[in-house]
Amino acid sequence: MEGIYGSTGVWFLIGAILVWFMQAGFAMVETGFTRAKNAGNIIMKNLMDFCLGTIVFVLLGAGLLMGEDALFGLIGLPNLELFTDFANYDWSTFFFNLVFCATTATIVSGAMAERTKFLSYCIYSLVISAIVYPIEAHWAWGGGWLANEILGVTYIDFAGSSLIHMVGGISSFIGALILGPRWGKYLDKDGKPTLNRKEVKFIRAIPGHNLTIGALGVFILWFCWYGFNGAAAGDITQLAQILVTTTVATASATCATMIFTWICNKKPDVSMTLNGSLAGLVAITAGCAVVDVVGSFFIGVVAGILVVVAVEVIDKKFHVDDPVGAIAVHGCNGLWGTIACGLFSTSTGLFYTGSFAQLAVQLIGIVAIAAWTIACMIGLFQLLKHTVGLRASRIEESEGLDKHEHGLPSAYADFAAVPLAAEMLDPEGVPSPVEGVPVLDTSAVSAAPELKQSGMDAKLTKVSILTKQAKFEELKTALAEIGVTGLTVTQVLGCGVQKGASEYYRGVKVDMDLLPKVKVEVVVSKVPVSEVVAAARKALYTGHIGDGKIFVYDVEDVVRVRTGESGYEALQDSENKN
Repeated sequence: MEGIYGSTGVWFLIGAILVWFMQAGFAMVETGFTRAKNAGNIIMKNLMDFCLGTIVFVLLGAGLLMGEDALFGLIGLPNLELFTDFANYDWSTFFFNLVFCATTATIVSGAMAERTKFLSYCIYSLVISAIVYPIEAHWAWGGGWLANEILGVTYIDFAGSSLIHMVGGISSFIGALILGPRWGKYLDKDGKPTLNRKEVKFIRAIPGHNLTIGALGVFILWFCWYGFNGAAAGDITQLAQILVTTTVATASATCATMIFTWICNKKPDVSMTLNGSLAGLVAITAGCAVVDVVGSFFIGVVAGILVVVAVEVIDKKFHVDDPVGAIAVHGCNGLWGTIACGLFSTSTGLFYTGSFAQLAVQLIGIVAIAAWTIACMIGLFQLLKHTVGLRASRIEESEGLDKHEHGLPSAYADFAAVPLAAEMLDPEGVPSPVEGVPVLDTSAVSAAPELKQSGMDAKLTKVSILTKQAKFEELKTALAEIGVTGLTVTQVLGCGVQKGASEYYRGVKVDMDLLPKVKVEVVVSKVPVSEVVAAARKALYTGHIGDGKIFVYDVEDVVRVRTGESGYEALQDSENKN
């Protein structure tokens, strides 16, 4: 292929750059779908699998993928031209294959998230990039045996449904199976966490901490997928076809997932619908250049339903813990997308020609690629498990890999724990000097005013109001109208005797024992407590479960720090008298 769309063209390299940016999408999806205490670890993994993969792909992987055939075309020999003929080497193809290689390695990260040792992740990422992916990709893309005619047709995988995504999905399943589930994901008959799949009686949903980040990752991946599928287009007509079929399949998969979860769970599942978009992208990847709009629509619909069914079967039946759905998205839909080429290819597919030849060749390729991947990954993960170790300790998992693997208190600085004051003092009790931070002048403490006792013996009362977050503004306005503007507001979790409502997260029932609430606290002396309670009830009342509760406490005393006033006087202000 030549020109702007060929292997030496500008679009070819732009598409490869888009594929590289998929690393950002995978990082955001995995981070959003998991817990905040592991966000830094996940970012590190998605950064390093590409960087480490680049090194080993240069040293070995590229030669295996693009080298001369050996062993009847089953494997490529390392190509020394990579090092000896720098000026004339085909660097466009090299870079293109490099970014695809990195994608295969990063898929595994999500399924094994939150409990894998960082060192072990680095090692298996290296092996996938150096050996596992290059050899099976050589079979179809490097001139190997799948690139030749079998039964009169050639194996179809235009952009990698099987060679990349199915391989990543199979590797994810094997890794998550050997690694075991996250602690607390599965419970035994007594309701205690268990890692033994035979003992599982209950399944606990573990929602991701930030679906906004997860959604951003999906949008990034969808955008970059136009390069993933379209970079190798031979001309502008084929490129346009690829862009359309990719879009139609993804849109139909997303709609199918939304409708299917809506029917099953009575509400459309957000995280599963995001997975539906990715499932459609994966499924159309193999046949994007050989199917029409009708074919891409049905490929997407099946993918959208398949991802939901696969996630639930993997979780509920096999008890394999996959936090992001990588096995269902990439493994199951990579398999489906490759089979779909044998059905929907407009030139050789069963539904268009009546011939089973293409479908048979697709199945032959799938079996061979799966067998190679299974053999390599079982051996690799077992070796890691019994040498450097595969799984983090229970305390490391409970407290978060960010803290133990990377010395990171939190990936979200605003929520990081603040050091105790004692940690900032020297042995003499004087604040330790920190460059750029002024030292506290402790002499100012002696200038603080003495306590001034109130001459008015007034009753002090604390009113604590727990209610829905959506009602806060109405409550604040109602209290301000009766002269109460001094508030302490806290975001809390809680429930009443009704225990909340049951919902579903990724097909698993979530007993919402703890619901998001807001706690508003005021201390009043002049404004009658009955008025505060009445105003709060009027603002919060809907007549439905969950309106909230109001607690009333006696307060012994209150002291204003600035002036030293106490009791009634401490609550008074020229502009705001509570």
